[in-house]
Amino acid sequence: MFEWLGENWWALWLTAFLAFAVVEMITLDLFFIMLGGGTLAALVADFAGADLWLQIVVFCVVSLLMIAFVRPVALTHLKKGPNEQRTNVDRLIGVQALVMEPVSSTGGLVKIGGDVWTARSAAGVLPAGQKVVVSAIDGATAVVAAQPETASPA
Repeated sequence: MFEWLGENWWALWLTAFLAFAVVEMITLDLFFIMLGGGTLAALVADFAGADLWLQIVVFCVVSLLMIAFVRPVALTHLKKGPNEQRTNVDRLIGVQALVMEPVSSTGGLVKIGGDVWTARSAAGVLPAGQKVVVSAIDGATAVVAAQPETASPA
């Protein structure tokens, strides 16, 4: 078996690539896929007839270059986006809510979208029926503030 592996290093590089791809799917950190790129470069070097030492050098150099230059750019593109792409509770900040039960600094209930949330006021007591704005989410509690009044033309 070791004789076969010694003659067919491409199998090792392919196996390493698949292992890095599986680990990348688990971690989603864009690190192991960069190592996978290095293994593919070493695989190409093997098919081109390079010696084992050169394949290892190609793997190291390509992996380091991808980690240093490709990964930061990819992470930047993955993490930027407009506010419409906010997820989870971040999407609720700035949304209008309706006070269901009076909200004070210690508690109350508001309706956000179609869901009723426990809430507390950022300042003062907010009466039932008043429209408020969600300023923050603290655990499972919405921190709300009175909606600023829009000036009407006189």
